Amino acid sequence: MPEIRRADDRFRTDGDGVSTWHSFSYGAHYDPDNIGFGPLIAINTERIDAGRGYELHHHADVEIVTWVLEGALQHEDGTGHRGIIRPGTAQRLSAGTGVQHSEKNASGDVPLVFVQMMLTSDHDAEPEYAQVDVEPQPGELTPTVDVHTGAELFVVRLGAGQSVTVPAARRSLAHVTAGSVELGGTTLTSGDEARLTDGGAYDLSAAGDGGEVLVWQLQR
Repeated sequence: MPEIRRADDRFRTDGDGVSTWHSFSYGAHYDPDNIGFGPLIAINTERIDAGRGYELHHHADVEIVTWVLEGALQHEDGTGHRGIIRPGTAQRLSAGTGVQHSEKNASGDVPLVFVQMMLTSDHDAEPEYAQVDVEPQPGELTPTVDVHTGAELFVVRLGAGQSVTVPAARRSLAHVTAGSVELGGTTLTSGDEARLTDGGAYDLSAAGDGGEVLVWQLQR
């Protein structure tokens, strides 16, 4: 049976125009039973007010994958990449031996909402950047950006009456980013997660008008 984690149970931090909902242990909020899932160690939903954001800060030995839900993200990092990331682009920064990056709301008028995910990394060289434009096909598992670890990220968009079968994997995590879907008779809404370990293939089906889901297929 899948382990269901509800949005309302996520730990929230707030400060200086930024609100973050954490799926895993973070800082003072330590849960030894929830420090990761396979190579996944963070799934954070970030809401950043207009004109606010994170200044340059350091990471190493992780894969950082970002998916924008609303607004525009101004990105800059130590590899020399800078630009604006909008909905439909999957971004990956492999921190490697160490990198600094900043993430700010590119707008002075509207909030920015994005999901940022971190995984343990097999990349132990200089930092590396990649981004891919993604066009999710309704009712399909649409691949996104590659990562340097035993994992694949897919986007699923389901309209009313649609469903998709997610193949078996060592571990699988479905994180709903919009709308609502059903998994094994359980309805999941935005911010909810289902985690499956050695559970075989499973179906995601639209509930009501459907929704969007980020699906991690993990080989560890």
